[in-house]
Amino acid sequence: MSTADQMLAQVLSDDELYCRINLKIRTKSGAIVAFEWNDTQRILHTALERQKAEKGWVRALVLKGRQQGCSTYVAARFYKRVTTSFGIRCQIITHMDAATQNLFGMVKTYHELGDATLKPKSKNDSATSLAFGGLRSDYRVATAGSKNAGRSDTVQLFHGSEVAFWPNAEKIMAGLGQTLPLELGTEAIMETTANGLGNKFHSMWVMAVAGKSDYMSVFIPWFIEKGYRREVPADFELSDEDIEYMEAFDLDMEQMAWRQAKIDTDFTGDVDWFNQEYPATPDMAFLKVGHKALINTLKVQKARKKNQAHMRRIGAHVVGLDPARGGDTSTFIHRQGRVAWGIERIDIRDTMAVAGHAARMLEDDQTIRMMFIDIGGIGAGIYDRLVELGYGERVTAVNFGARANDDRKYFNKRAEMWGEMAEWVEDDITPSIPDDDQLHGDLTSASRDKYSSNGQLKLIEKEKIKKELGRSPDDGDALALTFAEPVAADDVHTESWREKLLRSRRRKSAMSA
Repeated sequence: MSTADQMLAQVLSDDELYCRINLKIRTKSGAIVAFEWNDTQRILHTALERQKAEKGWVRALVLKGRQQGCSTYVAARFYKRVTTSFGIRCQIITHMDAATQNLFGMVKTYHELGDATLKPKSKNDSATSLAFGGLRSDYRVATAGSKNAGRSDTVQLFHGSEVAFWPNAEKIMAGLGQTLPLELGTEAIMETTANGLGNKFHSMWVMAVAGKSDYMSVFIPWFIEKGYRREVPADFELSDEDIEYMEAFDLDMEQMAWRQAKIDTDFTGDVDWFNQEYPATPDMAFLKVGHKALINTLKVQKARKKNQAHMRRIGAHVVGLDPARGGDTSTFIHRQGRVAWGIERIDIRDTMAVAGHAARMLEDDQTIRMMFIDIGGIGAGIYDRLVELGYGERVTAVNFGARANDDRKYFNKRAEMWGEMAEWVEDDITPSIPDDDQLHGDLTSASRDKYSSNGQLKLIEKEKIKKELGRSPDDGDALALTFAEPVAADDVHTESWREKLLRSRRRKSAMSA
């Protein structure tokens, strides 16, 4: 192989090198420069290549802040595939005509200014298509305003941009399922900023985070972008909330100065609006504007970062079990003092199967002093079965609608458990919780601004949360259950349980003999 052939092979085998040598982009200032990847694009590339190596195909939902370069990267990734492969068709759909033309214009810039030795000859170059006759590969573009967008011949690559803003997202996604087969080498990448709750992208994101979809979720916070910083003004000051935000995400003063300038200038002082357009967490991106969470999202983020290995587990070891209802999952979570861990979601709706799982957990870990079980739905049957198996003194039935222990402060048991959990999360001594996006979203889903006529804390209905969140907040309820009742930490009590269980089993064995 000649030196020239070796160089060509190297360029084609290295996507970042290919972009730097072959592709040109227009910067925010209008200059035409070589396409040098930024950190956001490297993070996205790594995630996509990991899934491709594992599955053989790519299905990705990308949630990010504004102008971080995700569209630029995806356009380049697919341009390379289309212009170096035979028979590849790429479809691009954005939320409006101007955005579609802008994104397709980016592709055309790649082609027009690319190295002549690395690009094929094009034909049928129009406002909505670009074909490469010798390769039998091409581009098609459309706008989501059409209900039939994407319903064309089979494609192998699909780039959806600003998906959360698509007016006909349901119909387009239904058509895409037939247009883009789940086969080796195919890729679908949906990238967008958030647009509130309840839209198609949000529901797809919820399913992806829960592991119930072929799509994976990729979140990239705004502060990854190195350009999002500015000189700190001499009179710049941080509020207590600003300091909390800064510490939660390990930001510096230049980043905070940039953030404040954006809030003041672009969003007229509206922090919630900034959080949606430039999110630091997925929870912030999807947070409904004006929503006053019972549990502060920054406190949750801080608890996620707390290293469990550096914390002593003091107190009784308890478990919360929120059983499945309808299409939900059953969720278990452990807590001991200021440490919560071991979140486990099981997609089983059979009463006896969930009870068996709970029984094995109690049997295998004798340090569990109490398992609190929501007895709504199949929970009552699970509780009864565990009592029947001899675990009666280690399980407690909890009715979310029951009277609170402190009924002067809380409307019902559900409000009390969530209220106690909120105080635990927001305590000055930060607890440790699993570093989990789904749990984070659940913990910030309940509102703190609703009270009964007697001034008791009253949470919004679970069904309303489920509708807005796109799923039931099972993880949050499971952790809340660990605050149902105080449990004394009495290690002596543990051994007697083993003896009692053994006696119970001997008795059952004798009766069946």
